[in-house]
Amino acid sequence: MKTSFRIPGLVFLLVFSILLSLTLGKYEITLGEICRFLISSAGLGSMDEARHSLLSNILLDIRLPRIIAAALIGAALSASGTAFQAMFINPLVSPGLLGVLAGASFGAALGMTLSSTWFAVQCGAFLCGFLAVLIAVGIARLYHGDRLLMLILGGIISGALFTSLLSIVKYVADPYNQLPAIVYWLMGGLSLADGRTVALASIPICAGILFLLLFSRFLNILSMGDDEAKSLGINVTRIRMALIFFATLISATTVVIGGLIGWVGLIIPHIARMLVGPDNRILMPVAALIGAIYLIAVDDLARLLFTVEIPLGIVTSLMGIPFFILVLKNARKGWT
Repeated sequence: MKTSFRIPGLVFLLVFSILLSLTLGKYEITLGEICRFLISSAGLGSMDEARHSLLSNILLDIRLPRIIAAALIGAALSASGTAFQAMFINPLVSPGLLGVLAGASFGAALGMTLSSTWFAVQCGAFLCGFLAVLIAVGIARLYHGDRLLMLILGGIISGALFTSLLSIVKYVADPYNQLPAIVYWLMGGLSLADGRTVALASIPICAGILFLLLFSRFLNILSMGDDEAKSLGINVTRIRMALIFFATLISATTVVIGGLIGWVGLIIPHIARMLVGPDNRILMPVAALIGAIYLIAVDDLARLLFTVEIPLGIVTSLMGIPFFILVLKNARKGWT
């Protein structure tokens, strides 16, 4: 398939995945019923009022917010992972490189221990995710030398710091009321996703992905190395900090919606790169679309595979590890 047809094809697959996921659940709803519901909602047809109310509750209040959340998280983590891999010229880099996921996890856990409101948990995750990256960047600026290496080391230190702080919070949390909620949150999941949260989170995620799409040509230049980028008149530090900011923005926001969901930002960019090559102008939208489709499918498995729902982060890890082993032999494909 030609590259020019892959993006429209993936858009079609994404729409199909959303419609199919709307039909899946403990309460069976056919695609025909969904079509009749949409026609009735548009005022172009009629449907039994009780049935219409039931479908509205199931589709619009329960299933659709969760599906949109899965698509947003998958696209955000995949786009962020693609950007980090290009910036750091390393196929093993993921969105958690600079400590954002560790910081966001600590912030969420801290919010659960200090407040009983969901808003406090979300704010804590978002703010501490950014704080972790600021610490990583600050550590990198303290020392001279290879900027990329210093950023990576700063991220390792920041991630270790917030992982330790998270352990302290878990240790002092109420073992009966707070600790189970913290552990469940850290396993990742979309069972608590609601329309308002998804709508608010979609703004920074869509804005961040759009920025990465618009600046994808700079990722091509940065992936050639700092010296080559500077020779082309690019302000490497400014561009890299802007890209890191927006990649961090969308990564931290995913934790706000669904907790800690790993491996997506590592394996999906590899799959996309093997399909379309290293040009980030094409790679970025392809990775985002594949990530959205992938996480919708994985979330369907998480909620339907057994009688009880499996935390989404566990499923992505179980699927990601063997998937990455298969991809590993072609890890350099598309980088040359």
